[in-house]
Amino acid sequence: MTTEAIFHIAFWVLFGGVLVMRLYFSLWVRQAGERVMPDREAIEREGRAMFAVRVVLFFLLIAWLVLYAINPPWMGVLSAPFPGWLRWAGFAVGLAGLALWMWTQAALGKEWSPQLQLRGEHHLVTTGPYARVRHPLYTAMLGWGVGVALVTANWVFVVLAVVVIVGMMARVPREEQMMIEEFGEEYRAYMKRTGRFFPR
Repeated sequence: MTTEAIFHIAFWVLFGGVLVMRLYFSLWVRQAGERVMPDREAIEREGRAMFAVRVVLFFLLIAWLVLYAINPPWMGVLSAPFPGWLRWAGFAVGLAGLALWMWTQAALGKEWSPQLQLRGEHHLVTTGPYARVRHPLYTAMLGWGVGVALVTANWVFVVLAVVVIVGMMARVPREEQMMIEEFGEEYRAYMKRTGRFFPR
C-alpha cells in the first residue's frame, strides 16, 4: 500500500466520522420533535446570500469528495507539497476536532441546530465544552477542516478550509446577537466569562 493510499484512508476516517456523527445527532434532534432544516426566520437571520453560499459550498464539497475518491490523474496538479509529518499532524488535529465536535453535539442535545434558529423551549447550554467556550462547535469544525486540508495535501481543500473559516467569522456575530435577544443579560454575563473560540 502506498503512502498516498494510507492518507486517503486517513481522510475517509475523518470524513466518515463526521457523516456518522451528524446523521446520529440529526436523528436525535428529529426524534425530540425539533426541526433540522431551516425555517424562513433562520434564513433571514443568516442572510439569504450567506445561506445560498453555504448551500453552493455544500454541493461543491460533495462534488470534490467524489473527485477525490476517484482520484483522476489531473488531480496531482492540485497537490500541495506538504511533508508526511505535517500530514500526520493534520490527521491528529482532525481527530481532536472530531472528538470535540462529538462532545459538543452531545452537550447541546436537542438544542443543536445547523441553522441560526432556537428551539421552542430553548435553554442556554453552559456545561461540557460550553463551560469555558461560547462556540466550541466552530472550534471543532476549524480543527477538523484544517486536519482534512493537511491530510489530503490538496489546494482545493485548503481553500475550502479558508472559506469555511471566513464564513464562521461572519456567522458568529449574528448567532451571538440571536442569543442576546433571547437570553439578554444571562448571555451577556456568559460572554464575559467565556472565550469565543478558545478558553480565556
